[in-house]
Amino acid sequence: MPETLDVVLGEGAGAFPGVAAAPAGSPAGGVVVLQEAFGLTGHIRSVCGRLADAGYLAVAPALFHRQGAPVLGYDEFSSAQPLMGRLRAAEIMSDVTAALGYLRHQGQPADRCAAVGFCMGGSVAFIMATEFELGAAVTFYGGGVAEGRFGFPALADAAPSLRAPWLGLYGDRDHTIPVEQVETLREQAARSPVATEVVRYPDAGHGFNCDDRGAFVPDAAEDAWSRMLDWLGARLAGR
Repeated sequence: MPETLDVVLGEGAGAFPGVAAAPAGSPAGGVVVLQEAFGLTGHIRSVCGRLADAGYLAVAPALFHRQGAPVLGYDEFSSAQPLMGRLRAAEIMSDVTAALGYLRHQGQPADRCAAVGFCMGGSVAFIMATEFELGAAVTFYGGGVAEGRFGFPALADAAPSLRAPWLGLYGDRDHTIPVEQVETLREQAARSPVATEVVRYPDAGHGFNCDDRGAFVPDAAEDAWSRMLDWLGARLAGR
């Protein structure tokens, strides 16, 4: 797997940390990887490396950098909650714009880039798909479907405004995102002018893709990862 390196995103006083991984050859496109509630964990670094192994230039901005960019254990959700509570929409958009700028400087314009997010990052990836002319976006169990987070609109309300093809991956046993909300999001996303798809996993809950968590569901994670790569490949390759 390609090495995942610490990088600096943004410029001057606004510079902040992130991690990135590059493929061995010419990238098939760029991917902004958006963190869970626990920071730039080993899992997020691994996602960047696996995407690079699949041929993409991947970068993950540290969305908690204004709070020291902490990395928490998966048993420290009580510590993660106040970190998330301090996030603001304008600041998040500034950070993801810097991440897209990093990819652009590496020769990957926005329409050859995708946003892939997990947990709270899945919500951000969705919003990115309404704000930027991306090639694609993928959400793994992103909440905020019925009630907006960080100052962003609820995902269901924003869904008709999707500008990038979007794939949503959810677990039916995710008690934080009820199936009814997932189905509402499916219906609202279908009203947008771009291709959308929602996949539900009956035996999976929140965090099913992360092999560092007890919630890991190998079969669902393998299928979701494969679907994500197919979604990206169909939309970024050859642009």
